[in-house]
This record gives sequence, structure tokens and C-alpha cells, in this order.
Amino acid sequence: MLNVFKMGVTLLQLLLIVLNKVEKLDELLEKFLDQGFRGATILSSTGMVSELGKNIENYPIFASLRYLIDQDRKENKTIFMVLKEEQVEQAKQIIREVIGDLSKPNTAVIFTLPILSSEGIEL
Repeated sequence: MLNVFKMGVTLLQLLLIVLNKVEKLDELLEKFLDQGFRGATILSSTGMVSELGKNIENYPIFASLRYLIDQDRKENKTIFMVLKEEQVEQAKQIIREVIGDLSKPNTAVIFTLPILSSEGIEL
């Protein structure tokens, strides 16, 4: 088991990408590979508002959100990547290059979480 509290151990981060622009998935993964990133887990996912939007008539409080929901998009892709701490900024830059301005709606959301211990991961 890798324990980050031991001296000399590389700190790891879990990068999570909720990709709304699913049409950019292959391009993003290819760019990661080109830049030496290996290993990611990709899950199909759905946001809460999109899920509630399927039965919006049951949630009158959300009726005004009808116009904010991209009802044509059936799902997102959530990508998990374990990275060395020093790789995080490069990965985020790749995401911005491929996806564009993340402050715009329906692009992507990214965040990291520290990994305090792990097993079975080789970087």
C-alpha cells in the first residue's frame, strides 16, 4: 500500500473530468496519449438537473430550468485519472485546449482530490 505520509513518496491526485462535450472525448484521450498520459477510467454519467428534467412536470420548482437543460444530450462522460501532483496542471491545460473555455455552459467540469493511499497503481 502506498502511504503519502511516508517520506519520499510521490503525492498523487485524482483528476475528475465531467465531460459534457462528449463529441470531444476521443480527441481529448488522443491528446492525453500524445502527451504521455496513460490510464483513465471512463464512465457514462447523467447530471441531476438532466435526470430531473425527464419528469420536470413532477418538480414545479424546476420548471424554469427546462430552458437550461440540453434535452438532446443523453449523457456525459466522467473520466477518472490518477496523476502525480506535478502532472495535474499539464492535464488541465490539455483539457482547456481540447474543450475550450470551461466557464461556458455545457463544456466540462474538472476538479482534483488528493489520494491519501492507493494499491495497484503504477505511475
